[in-house]
Amino acid sequence: AVQLAESGGGSVQPGGSLRLSCAASGYTWHNLCMGWFRQAPGKGREKVASINFNGGVRGYADSVKGRFTIWQEHAKKTVYLQMRNLKSEDTAVYYCAAEKYEGGSCWQYDYVYWGQGTQVTVSS
Repeated sequence: AVQLAESGGGSVQPGGSLRLSCAASGYTWHNLCMGWFRQAPGKGREKVASINFNGGVRGYADSVKGRFTIWQEHAKKTVYLQMRNLKSEDTAVYYCAAEKYEGGSCWQYDYVYWGQGTQVTVSS
């Protein structure tokens, strides 16, 4: 199974920026989907962004388009989420997820493997 190590969460004022990272290890897959999800207190899990790790095809939730960017670094086996112009409604625990790629769009995948989560708090 794949292990996912997340980092980069913290507290920031509205309009600020944060960068999250997720390092993957322990897998033997030829390719994988990776994604970022978030969950605010009392709310359901929301899909934020996804990426085909080898091909680089990306997907974003409408709520973050134009503000968040997902990308990968193959040599480091790491995916990043750059968050800009953060808003109070972005406050949540952010989770990295991964799944073996077997075709199609990573945005549509059901992810099985999850990181531990990292807290992002946006407040003034």
